[in-house]
Amino acid sequence: MKSSSLVELALSALGCTQKALALRLGVSPAQISKWKNGEHISFEMSEKLSELAGLDDLDPNIVLLAGSKEDAKKWVKLIRYLADLAECNAETGYNTAPLVEDVDDDNCVLFWNTFHVLQEMGVNIPQPFPEELWACIAEDDDDEGEAVWDNKIASLIYDMFKSLTNVYDFYAAFVSDLVYDDELDLFDTPAWELDTALLSLAASKLDLDENKFPGFPRFKHKVESEVTEMVAYLKERAFRAGIPLRAELMDLVFDSHDELGQTAEARSLGFDKSRLHPDIYMDELLTGMRVIHQVLPAIMKKLGIEDEFELDTSKLRLGQ
Repeated sequence: MKSSSLVELALSALGCTQKALALRLGVSPAQISKWKNGEHISFEMSEKLSELAGLDDLDPNIVLLAGSKEDAKKWVKLIRYLADLAECNAETGYNTAPLVEDVDDDNCVLFWNTFHVLQEMGVNIPQPFPEELWACIAEDDDDEGEAVWDNKIASLIYDMFKSLTNVYDFYAAFVSDLVYDDELDLFDTPAWELDTALLSLAASKLDLDENKFPGFPRFKHKVESEVTEMVAYLKERAFRAGIPLRAELMDLVFDSHDELGQTAEARSLGFDKSRLHPDIYMDELLTGMRVIHQVLPAIMKKLGIEDEFELDTSKLRLGQ
């Protein structure tokens, strides 16, 4: 996708043919066609095309969706503004890494992820950039802040980020240590993709009007199905390794973002330090039962009572 966008933007900026672009880059016209169709492009060639297109550090996919480099910069600034606002209003006690890491970089992955999630939800990026929003963020004028909440997409992005502060913080409190546990060796497994799915998951937890966002139900179902598979895989690997779980990990998928935030906040305040998930207790019970099943027959045989012993099941009932 990125290679295709780079070629399209470079051709537009130079006003030349694919053949002329190929000569300029020292590659064959066929290679330009392959890149245009989405074939992987090397970092070196990516940098050359970005320079020819005059993108600076902007993501080419964002520039294409925004309609121009100037509008892409405005979207980046808006997303940065909303991310900072959402993080400042977070209440869980954790830092929401996707909203704060590298956000000063115009090529920060958060910007493209935001556009991508909006696309997946069926939301179109307006062109040109809404002027009322630019008046708000260009001057950092609090008096103009109502423009953000009155704008359908800007308010949606903020709600996504606010949801993410809860979803990510539950992930940080109970899940991330498992994902990156060397003993589990989860690299290149479904569980490894969990952190990249968190913004989509956060968006899927919003309460949106289906009349205004008709693509939302399909999006929600798709995200929940994919993340359920990831979490189920992680739980199985952790269970097999005997690693304690301090929460029901499936809550990440099916709890509301507010509920996840409350659970994460309790964890950050130390209210559940001794808490273990019931699966761990059940595993201990099953292990004890298996030991008894092996040891008890041996004891009975040693005592010579294995043939005469009869179990009185009435003594097993409550109240007896």
